[in-house]
Amino acid sequence: MKKIITGLLLTLALIAGSYAEEAPKSPSAVTTANPDVSAESLHLMVRHMTGDELFVEADGWLVLLKEAAKKVYDTKLSVQEKNDQIDALNAQDNNQTAAEEREGIKQKITVAKEEKDAILEEQTKLRAQRKTMVARLDTVLENINEKIGTDADGKELEKVLPYRRYIDTVSGISLEVTDAQSAWTTVSGWVMSDEGGIYWLINIAKFLAIIFMAMFISKLLSRGARKALEHTPSNSQLLNDFIANIIHKVVMLIGVLVALAALDVNVAPIMAMVGAAGFVVAFALQGTLSNFASGLMIMLYRPYDIGDVVDVAGIIGTVESMTLVSTSIVTADNRLMVVPNNSIWGNIITNVTHSDTRRVDMTFGIGYDDNIEQAQNVMEQILSEHPLVLKDPAPTIKVNELADSSVNFICRPWVKTADYWTVFWEVTRTVKERFDEEGISIPYPQSDLHIIGQNTETDRSENEHNKTTYTKKSHDTLDIKEMDVNDDQ
Repeated sequence: MKKIITGLLLTLALIAGSYAEEAPKSPSAVTTANPDVSAESLHLMVRHMTGDELFVEADGWLVLLKEAAKKVYDTKLSVQEKNDQIDALNAQDNNQTAAEEREGIKQKITVAKEEKDAILEEQTKLRAQRKTMVARLDTVLENINEKIGTDADGKELEKVLPYRRYIDTVSGISLEVTDAQSAWTTVSGWVMSDEGGIYWLINIAKFLAIIFMAMFISKLLSRGARKALEHTPSNSQLLNDFIANIIHKVVMLIGVLVALAALDVNVAPIMAMVGAAGFVVAFALQGTLSNFASGLMIMLYRPYDIGDVVDVAGIIGTVESMTLVSTSIVTADNRLMVVPNNSIWGNIITNVTHSDTRRVDMTFGIGYDDNIEQAQNVMEQILSEHPLVLKDPAPTIKVNELADSSVNFICRPWVKTADYWTVFWEVTRTVKERFDEEGISIPYPQSDLHIIGQNTETDRSENEHNKTTYTKKSHDTLDIKEMDVNDDQ
């Protein structure tokens, strides 16, 4: 019977052992085999892993981080014990009177301080190890975020937050302000350590070097793009400036992101926040976006360029500069007018200096009693002698209108655009002077006013000769042409 029971027990043991062997083992981290692996190598090692595999790696590095953190806090406890020992020895030294005993106590204090310094030095090394574990765990967590994603606000998911909270809890340096020696040793050790002050000094130097390099490259590319675009006649100066500025800003943006990465700043959440905030900004700046779109249309279709004289949105002046939002125009009286691009593109745009030549439209009137041929010859002579009037196209001088008080000529010479107002003013003055010399009148508007006395119907026929005719001149004086008025009137 005993043999049978013993056989059954052995059989059950063998069956249980086979099941235990067949039971799947929990996966373990593979990247923690070498704790000194570099961050770049670790990133490549975990790049192919899935989210579940990465969490296994994160747990493995979390264990190493806990061990490193425990060693740091153990040294802190040892430092506190040494501080208590030193305080007790100082108190004992103050109570002793014998010289030999006091000397022995001082030796013990010296030994305790040396042991404390050694512990603090070891603590600095352990902090560097802890920082390395934090960096490696952070590398794994960044890969996890890339694999499983983040929430709508760009924040990490709940599965990742416990690791982040633990890192925030055990990271950093805490100083004991009541112990000046410990504080100084901690700070000096951190400053001189490869993972502390020297590490951040190198990172800051990298940051500044990248920023300066980005500034240099952005200016170089911007100038090169501007010179290359100047050889394309189809592009306006506004478009060339816009492309050059965009290149400058894009290069600077990339440089800032790279520089932040050199400071161990994770730029992925920053980009996610910028993307999420873009929707809110788009709704808040609808008017600005409309100006932005209008600015693009102006740059592409080139209705005007920098230096052109334009009439837009009721403003006449010279285009000084333009952005995607507005156009700066300097008026003739030297006022700077900043006009939104939407107001320009949505209305009529008049480019005064678009062409190299312009026609000057002038009108001169002569009296009905003056000689038309004489007046035309005078104006033709004036235009032919003026040095700024172009010969081709030829000027046009024609009788255009028989007005109420004058016979009006149109006088239309062609000039270079820059000479428009010079010709207009000089020809107008010369015509007046020559008309005066030739005895040609330039009439002014006049009207005849007839004043009739208040007589009865029977007397009106007898008093027709008593009418007085006045001519009202433009300077508001009355010229009495005929005075045949009865004394009683």
